[in-house]
Amino acid sequence: MTMQQPLAYRMRPNKIEDIVGQQHLVGSGKIIWRMVAAKRLSSMILYGPPGTGKTSIASAIAGSSKYAFRVLNAATDSQKDLQIVAEEAKMSGTVVLLLDEIHRLNKVKQDFLLPHLESGAIILIGATTENPYINVTPAIRSRTQIFQVTPLTEDDIKSAVHRALKDDTHGLGKYKVTLTDDAMNHLAQATNGDLRSALNGLELAVLSTPTAKDKTIHITLPVIEETVQRKAMFADKDGDAHYDVISALQKSIRGSDTDAALHYAARIIESGDLPILTRRLTVIAYEDIGLANPTAVQHAVTAIQSAQSLGLPEARIPLANAIIELALSPKSNAAYLAIDKALSDIQSGKTGDVPDHLRDSHYKGAAELGHGKGYIYPHDFDNDWVPQQYLPEKISQTQYFSPKGNSKIEKAFSDVYQTLKKSQRDGLDS
Repeated sequence: MTMQQPLAYRMRPNKIEDIVGQQHLVGSGKIIWRMVAAKRLSSMILYGPPGTGKTSIASAIAGSSKYAFRVLNAATDSQKDLQIVAEEAKMSGTVVLLLDEIHRLNKVKQDFLLPHLESGAIILIGATTENPYINVTPAIRSRTQIFQVTPLTEDDIKSAVHRALKDDTHGLGKYKVTLTDDAMNHLAQATNGDLRSALNGLELAVLSTPTAKDKTIHITLPVIEETVQRKAMFADKDGDAHYDVISALQKSIRGSDTDAALHYAARIIESGDLPILTRRLTVIAYEDIGLANPTAVQHAVTAIQSAQSLGLPEARIPLANAIIELALSPKSNAAYLAIDKALSDIQSGKTGDVPDHLRDSHYKGAAELGHGKGYIYPHDFDNDWVPQQYLPEKISQTQYFSPKGNSKIEKAFSDVYQTLKKSQRDGLDS
């Protein structure tokens, strides 16, 4: 008996143009698109949340390049499995290997793979939900390009759902299906950018819903709520859009309205969407409270970690503590504004060269280049500080941080910042 493959598996793209989302990598003119167009593939690591298209990208690269495509798991598949792929590469020329959970690749398997990556016999596409800069060995990292994939947008999910409903060969096109707007919106919202969950929830809905007298399968909101196991966030007869509730939560905390913040948090908790609540509370803590109350920020992070460990319904308890403390804390967005100002400069080309005295001097030949020459070691001075230029010359007078002084803590940060900036200017001018 042949096992039926899930819809998400059947709908994997065979060419780069069919990939849903991740247009910063696979869109026309972008890096992976260029690799495929030029037929100059290099090994890479794709990292990001589950269901965001890592396997789809690998499958499409292989299909667009007409290379053999193999999938292995770094944790569960053996070195012998890798040897089979290597032998196939010798015979066919090149194999695209998707290696899932690459952060769990042990040294023996790594050492076997490295020469095949060097020769180009195997084009490795590592997939991981872990940060590869921390969890993947340097030997593998140095031989790959690292690309981050992000959760798909609601429009991406809807596009993929429409495609699956129309596809007669791999999708659900042989069924006559109607999907209400509420059901479609909830399918796109409640799966949090995870296309695999959305497609598998859709397939379960179609296969488990009886055909009506008009020979149509009618998929409604309650059906999708059941198949994706997430309730829609309704507050009144018209209902609130998913992101309206999340936005209202953040604005209520920012506006120090504790009761409103708890109300909107309760809606999200009732919907069962713990991941989006913890993610948004993390953003709120750093964006809106920030330097005005670093202790509250740390308390929030601890509460969020506890909630993720506990799961619902118990998660509501530490989260309630965090929400109340954040709402009642002094507020500051100074750090958020500061990094955005710095990013704006970078994006507009306001950079400049790193000063020679700050450049890395820990390699042979650095001294001849003047790297590190003239650097003054702050720990050799009182208060571990000495006036010294750190910004590139072109932007040496730039100030990004504008502290607001909305609490004693932030006022103290402000005083130190202003004192150091003045002392630095006076010291460099003298």
